[in-house]
Amino acid sequence: MKKLLIGLFSIVCLSYIYTPVFADEHTLSEHQEKVDYEKYGRIATAVVKEDYPGEEVVDYKYAGRRKISENEVIDSFVFEVMENGKPVIVLVKITHRLDASKFISLTVEEQSSN
Repeated sequence: MKKLLIGLFSIVCLSYIYTPVFADEHTLSEHQEKVDYEKYGRIATAVVKEDYPGEEVVDYKYAGRRKISENEVIDSFVFEVMENGKPVIVLVKITHRLDASKFISLTVEEQSSN
């Protein structure tokens, strides 16, 4: 029993050590996108709250990523804000570099809420 437990423990430890070596590129890019989504989502939320002070943010979603060059992407976020009792759709696009995790630009667009 003791040998079995030691063997299982060894397998688990080795799988954690070698997992990054065998992880495919798609999984790594998904992880990076999630990290970026969290980081730039906080920035987008702060900008919307600053642009619409005192107004309620009703809904928020990550609209996805668009690659514009080898090292630059645009992450988009959509917010629904209640402004004076009326819904307003706000689109925030954040352009940033993947290789250095550097912010490049941010745009905020107000859209009709049809």
